[in-house]
Amino acid sequence: MRLKAILTGLTAVFVLGGGTYRMELPEFARPARIPFPDEAPYSPQKAALGKMLFFDARLSGAQNLSCASCHNPSFGWETPVPHAIGARRTPLARHTPTVENLAESHLFFWDGRADSLEEQALGPITHPDEMNSSLAEVVDRLAGISGYRTYFDIAFPDEGLAPASVLEALATYQRTLRSGWSPFDNWVEGDEDALSPAAKRGFGVFIGAGGCRDCHSGWAFTDHALHPSIVPSDTPGETAPSQTEEGMFKTPGLRNIALRAPYMHNGSLATLHDVVEHYRRLATPAFQDDPSGASLSDREASDLIAFLQSLTAYEPHVTAPALPVD
Repeated sequence: MRLKAILTGLTAVFVLGGGTYRMELPEFARPARIPFPDEAPYSPQKAALGKMLFFDARLSGAQNLSCASCHNPSFGWETPVPHAIGARRTPLARHTPTVENLAESHLFFWDGRADSLEEQALGPITHPDEMNSSLAEVVDRLAGISGYRTYFDIAFPDEGLAPASVLEALATYQRTLRSGWSPFDNWVEGDEDALSPAAKRGFGVFIGAGGCRDCHSGWAFTDHALHPSIVPSDTPGETAPSQTEEGMFKTPGLRNIALRAPYMHNGSLATLHDVVEHYRRLATPAFQDDPSGASLSDREASDLIAFLQSLTAYEPHVTAPALPVD
């Protein structure tokens, strides 16, 4: 069968007899450690400080938007609308991408224009449509808060509060943002009852007939690479895949994907069902020249959605930190 052929070459066991699916796939097992750059090593003090900064609206020009305003942990570190509202009270150009599970990535933003989380952290702060501030303004504002001065001296004893330490603290915290343990993780560890039969079949579709693993690979279900994207138009009510956007777009990870509606880089697909149906349409004769399409039956599509839902963490929520006030 096609599934068996695709599994060839992986260190895996997939038992099909009697309807039991058991799999040990190192590719999809969670890594034991988070990688940190040698030039920006982890410390709990830096991560705690970065969390404060991430949730502090004082990093924005008008002091009304924080990083978490768009990257909301309750929605998989995204925003539950097609386009978040920025500093100018207008929708931003693209759907908010998640900041979860990015420690292994080398490209950031939908178009990959940043090559480090430090560079990524600078982008929204200084963009006039997003937080509309400057790094100099942020440092000056934080310097007026005694609690922040103390925390920066502790986390960065050689540097203290400075533009580079602000970005490193934010990046350190973001590298710690790992999706929580999910039913899929229990299944990978050998718990046969962790997934429903539909979700188990859906994983077979994911790595087999659906072709999803071609881009959504690895434990975070992303190759962290850029690919051409055919997406529905932003025009309300228009659902056919009628618009090919110029350029390449980064493969989003699929952990906690059920929390992160709407979908695609323009937020044009409202549900996981819409996403699967979109790719099924790409497999019709009119789109056969696009390799991302896969012809799935109704049952395969339903099973695939059941599998994607199994990637939701048992406890996905995050508490906000206490912020310094003076």
